[in-house]
Amino acid sequence: MTSPKTTQTMKPATAAKKLGVYLEATPAEFQEGVVSRDELNALQADPPEWLTELRRNGPHPRPVVAAKLGISIGGLARGGITDPLTTEQIEALKAESPEWLERERATQAEVRKEAKRLKEKDA
Repeated sequence: MTSPKTTQTMKPATAAKKLGVYLEATPAEFQEGVVSRDELNALQADPPEWLTELRRNGPHPRPVVAAKLGISIGGLARGGITDPLTTEQIEALKAESPEWLERERATQAEVRKEAKRLKEKDA
């Protein structure tokens, strides 16, 4: 005898992380409920307007900000960026290109180069 299949659910913070959005910027009904695996898949397959807008303009969570700047999350912290940023703020930072951002991009490039070298060595 098999037990009835239960629906897998997750906290809103987990769902927001999987969707790549900043939880505090999501609608209240998203923040207050639980998200099932099916609901998450539906949001990914056919994102509603609020999700599309958040992904386009932000505010973005730190992992997304770091990726858009081409640096690590640690590099964001070393640069003094601790809050979520909008796309406009990220673009302004790229245009300004402060010394810390250039340094962190160079560090990230070295890390990637070393990872590639080690991968090729192991292959």
